[in-house]
Amino acid sequence: MGRKIGILGGTFDPPHLAHLMIAQEAMDACTLNEVWFIPTSIPPHKQNEDMASVNDRVEMTRLAISNRSSFRLCTIELDRKGPSYTLDTINILKRAYANDEFYFIIGSDMAVSLHTWNGIEELKKLVTFIVTTRPDYGVDSPFEEAFIKVHVPEMELSSSDIRERVKNNESIRYLVPEVVRTYVEENRLYGS
Repeated sequence: MGRKIGILGGTFDPPHLAHLMIAQEAMDACTLNEVWFIPTSIPPHKQNEDMASVNDRVEMTRLAISNRSSFRLCTIELDRKGPSYTLDTINILKRAYANDEFYFIIGSDMAVSLHTWNGIEELKKLVTFIVTTRPDYGVDSPFEEAFIKVHVPEMELSSSDIRERVKNNESIRYLVPEVVRTYVEENRLYGS
């Protein structure tokens, strides 16, 4: 019998405590064996000078999960060239880990637009979606019946807010893992 693996994608620019809490809550609620953190490419239209490099995002993600053996870093989307669709990523993972079962963790803010994802009908056959609650979002989606809903304590925290706090010389202590905070400071990320 294979493992139950949760997939949590994101830019992780930087990874913060809400990311870790979402992964843990999904793991506990769905008895997942592991959660794989998959840093995604940043679309060119979303990039700006305050964003961290790919190498910095990968290193911060590695640091953020370093004390949790069931959390794993997977750079599959960064290792590929060209557009990166979730369907392509899952197809590669299914071929590489044929005995494992994959669960794709998303917030309720993303669930409402799931019907617009590339190859969503095929993707629904390959993964089970775990939808976590987000402040100010319901779980209204045409695919709602296919979701496992997981309640996550509400924490209004975003990577863009953290970048803005750093830029304004405000503390990010207790918003990101301490090792990530130290990395941001030592590498003078986000205009610090």
